[in-house]
Amino acid sequence: MHSVATASIDGDRVTSREQDAVRILLIIAAAAVPIDRPPRSDPTMADAVAVLESQVRLQKLDFWVRNPDFFADELLNEYERCGDTELLHRAQAILDSEEPEVRRYPMLRFLFGAYEPLDDALAVLRSAHLVVRRKRGSPARVQRHDYYLTRSGRDTADRIVRDAPVFAYFVERTREVAAFADGYRGTELKDRQYQQSEYRDTVIGSHIDTIAPRVRARLRRHHQHTGGVG
Repeated sequence: MHSVATASIDGDRVTSREQDAVRILLIIAAAAVPIDRPPRSDPTMADAVAVLESQVRLQKLDFWVRNPDFFADELLNEYERCGDTELLHRAQAILDSEEPEVRRYPMLRFLFGAYEPLDDALAVLRSAHLVVRRKRGSPARVQRHDYYLTRSGRDTADRIVRDAPVFAYFVERTREVAAFADGYRGTELKDRQYQQSEYRDTVIGSHIDTIAPRVRARLRRHHQHTGGVG
C-alpha cells in the first residue's frame, strides 16, 4: 500500500488500486462507529471493532474526499446556515490551495449519484483482514452492505497516520469529511449532494465535472460582504 501513483483516462485523473485501498481504509477508520461486541454468529468478525453502515454512505464520503471543490461548497453551505466562521476558513484553505486541481479524482454519475466500483480496493482490504464486508437482506434482495473494521484494520490505519507522511493529505481530509458528515445517513448525504445542479445534471455514465471556478467566485462574494475572513 505504498504507491500513490495516478494515471488518467480521457484527461480525467484516476487513482491506483493501492491508493484506493488506503483511502477507503482511512474513510472507514474515520467514520465507522465503534461496536461493543462483534456479532457472535460470525467467527470471521471476532475481532471487529467498528462498523460503517451502507455502501451509499461510503460512496458519498468518498465523493467529498475525492472532490475538494464540492466539499468546500458544502462547507460554505453550512457556514451560511449556522454562521460558524471556522467553516469559512476551512473552505478558503481548500480553495486557496491547488487541491481542487491536484487532489481531485472525478467520480462517475450513476442512477443514484456519484459512484465508483470499490471491489478492487475492498479486495485488498479484505484479503489482509483489515475490513470485513457483510450484506444485509436476503440472497434475492441485498438491502445494504456494511463494512466492519477489524482490530488489524484499526492498527494499520493508525500506522498510516503515524508513519506514512505520504498519505497525510488523505488522513486529514478523511477525518474532516467524516466529522462533517457525522450523524448523517447515506441517503441524507446523497440528498445533500443532489442539491448541486452540476452533480444532479451530469449525464449518467459520465464523470462529474469540477465546480471549483463557481465555488471560488462564491467565496469572493463572501469576502466582499464581510470584508474578508478575519
